[in-house]
Amino acid sequence: MKAYFFEAGILKSQKQYFTFAVDVGKQFDVPVPFMLIDHPRGKVLFDTGNALEVVNEKEKHWGGILAAYDPVMTKEQWCVNAIKKVGVKAEDIDFVVLSHLHLDHAGGVGQFPNATYVVQREELSYAYIPDSFMRGAYIRKDFDRQVDWLLLNGWTDDKFDLFGDGSVVTHFTPGHTPGHQSLMLTLPESGKFFLTADSCYTEENLNKNILPGLAWNFGECERTMARIRKLQRAEGAKIITGHDPEAWKACKQAPEFYR
Repeated sequence: MKAYFFEAGILKSQKQYFTFAVDVGKQFDVPVPFMLIDHPRGKVLFDTGNALEVVNEKEKHWGGILAAYDPVMTKEQWCVNAIKKVGVKAEDIDFVVLSHLHLDHAGGVGQFPNATYVVQREELSYAYIPDSFMRGAYIRKDFDRQVDWLLLNGWTDDKFDLFGDGSVVTHFTPGHTPGHQSLMLTLPESGKFFLTADSCYTEENLNKNILPGLAWNFGECERTMARIRKLQRAEGAKIITGHDPEAWKACKQAPEFYR
């Protein structure tokens, strides 16, 4: 079993969008991670990064949200092309676990023809009719596709074990969006990694209890981060936050891997 960490480009942004009311106006360029897990029983993607369209037509595809988040990605960094450098084709992917359906996480939906797409039912529903303040973060043409959806039901399906062996387990982590989920990854040699996605943008959010700058429900964000800290203490998991430029530098980047 191996885990590869990829970067689907960056977002050129400002700090207050990631740490609420902190360093307002400060330039803050963040990575757009996604992960490939090569399990003996199947290959799994956790998130898919930006859509290919941001390479050449981001103004048309992303619209007004570019004022806050400007994606910079090469064609080679697009998820379908990126995984080729570790010998994996789109047709080889068995599962795509989506933390949520925001534009920098769901840009590859529909690109993996043999995959089952694992998402929270509430997230898929909300993506079609989001609140006005969240509308720009969802691009319907990214996720409105005829794919094989596996819909999970919040706390009822919390800790969904993808392979039944405890190695790839979803955790319901609402707050950033109503149907956000994270992933606990347990590797034979490297141990536990908790992939937070946007339930926790940066280590500063986690360690200083600073709220994110964008959230569906700030109270749920705070409760989710408290649970992440408990997981960190109880299980000794390494926390991989969603968009931390400094923490990301310390992670092995594909084609290197964790085993």
